[in-house]
Amino acid sequence: MEQELKKIKLEAGEEIEKVEDKKSLAQLKLNYLGKNGKLTAILKGMRDVPSEDRPRIGALVNEVRTFVEEAFSAKERELLQKELEEKLQNEKVDITLPSKGSKRGALHPVASMTDRLIDICVNLGFSVVEGPEIESDYYNFEAVNTPKSHPARDMQDSFYFTDNVLLRTQTTAVQARAMETMKPPFKIIVPGKTYRNDSDATHSPMFNQLEGLVVDENVSMADLKNMLSIMMKRLFGEDTCVRFRPSYFPFTEPSIEVDVSCPQCHGKGCKLCKNTGYLELLGAGVVNPKVLDFNGINSKKYKGFAFGIGIDRASMLFTGNTDMRSLFKNDIRFLKQSR
Repeated sequence: MEQELKKIKLEAGEEIEKVEDKKSLAQLKLNYLGKNGKLTAILKGMRDVPSEDRPRIGALVNEVRTFVEEAFSAKERELLQKELEEKLQNEKVDITLPSKGSKRGALHPVASMTDRLIDICVNLGFSVVEGPEIESDYYNFEAVNTPKSHPARDMQDSFYFTDNVLLRTQTTAVQARAMETMKPPFKIIVPGKTYRNDSDATHSPMFNQLEGLVVDENVSMADLKNMLSIMMKRLFGEDTCVRFRPSYFPFTEPSIEVDVSCPQCHGKGCKLCKNTGYLELLGAGVVNPKVLDFNGINSKKYKGFAFGIGIDRASMLFTGNTDMRSLFKNDIRFLKQSR
């Protein structure tokens, strides 16, 4: 047995040294250390060794086993290092070669327009306020002077969960919440999603609005018109013309609608503006005193004005797009053009 152990040690060292790949090394390891390997067979035969020789033979067995295991471990490390070096050699990159270039992403047209409007308003002294998209009937309608019997509710086909809970139809609901908690004077804008049951080329059941509210002493329609003119010129360019038309909203009195000269044709008339030269973009007005009083603000001391702009429609003006539905289809061709 002693001679057999010395032979195994010598042969194992020689065979391990000749191995050139991990698969062959794994097979060789089984031949020596596996369940039916040569060294394992020696260990099983220890019971037949005379008791007086067992200490010496046992020490030799441990010596050979340690030698073989360390030889396999060393070879495994050697093959692993060799494999790594070959991989690095084959996969190296020549950094002196010109780059292939990469296509950068871009914001969605609606997100880009939202950021532009927020930046303009913040520069004019507004603070950004947000609120829930699932809203109560109270804040969405009643707190802004639209009780259940009000005919203006027929103007909006709403998505109700229950009789008193719905998807908000206007970000004006957040203005009502703000008036309850904020003390005048204040200037806020409310960007966010709104929902109405309406869908065609110029309307979407989900659309984005940005509403603004100013409450202070001695503010007037003149202040509102001046501020909106500044906003539209900063948004579309200094040559933009702005016109105001009387309108009706239950939470403002008097109320106006705001048109801007078409940024595509500059007022000459084109397909986008239906040859009118102007595009309807905002609704605005002086806050109805009833709304101020209802939300805890003294209408005899404070006045206010509010405005709302459709972000989706504004983004359509920049992209020259005539179908609002394309904003939400995520067609990669449209998004590349918009970039």
